Amino acid sequence: MKINNKTVLITGASSGIGKALAKLFAKERNKLILIARRTEKLEELKDELSGNNGEIYLYKCDVSNSSEVSNTFADIKTNFDSIDIAIFNAGQSYLMSVKNFDSHKAEAIIGTNFFGIVYPLEQLLPLFLERKSGTIVGVSSLADNRGFAGSGFYCASKAAVSVYLEGLSVELKKYNVKVITVKPGFVKTAMTAKNNFPMPMLMPVDKAASIIFNGIKKGKRIIQFPLPMVISSRLIGLLPAGIYEFLASKFDRKRK
Repeated sequence: MKINNKTVLITGASSGIGKALAKLFAKERNKLILIARRTEKLEELKDELSGNNGEIYLYKCDVSNSSEVSNTFADIKTNFDSIDIAIFNAGQSYLMSVKNFDSHKAEAIIGTNFFGIVYPLEQLLPLFLERKSGTIVGVSSLADNRGFAGSGFYCASKAAVSVYLEGLSVELKKYNVKVITVKPGFVKTAMTAKNNFPMPMLMPVDKAASIIFNGIKKGKRIIQFPLPMVISSRLIGLLPAGIYEFLASKFDRKRK
């Protein structure tokens, strides 16, 4: 798939994978619609990309807030005839044990990671259905296969993303709309910097973004990486519940 001279929308574009993807798409003369909560970071990114020939438009929006999404996307739909590629990348994670259980943080995780896709999709799906073309990209995680101690809400949110996008992919095939699920392993970002446990094969964000960019270009249904972590994730997913919980409890006791 050619991904130049397209209109590309990216949520969570102010840092991490979203920012790195914006840089790659900007090099291909695409029109970028960049969305995030931190406008100062978006402005810095726009200045950084000013040497490219593509147009860049910035929107401040908390994608976990349905009212903000409705207002923001009403403006986007007024100013843009179509969206060729929509990348839903915004994400949150908090380490949360039973001793510091916090339902508000749980709402923030699920709100951003899952409803941060659902709310924008509600606004954009009619455009994709009318045009009968386009690509929807949702960022999930290899952590979508089991409940890892301290990260249960994050895992649950990513499992919801993966399962929903799988069903959406089936529904949208007849409309010629591609749905891509991205499942990274550990990527070096501000979010993973908070983790207090070993992160095997921690990948630089630019490398991760390059893999995702090339996967979109190839039209892959699922983009998952790195391969050893993909294999490990699948094997962990196949473990009987009793064996998994036994091994996971030993790992949990070794954490800081």
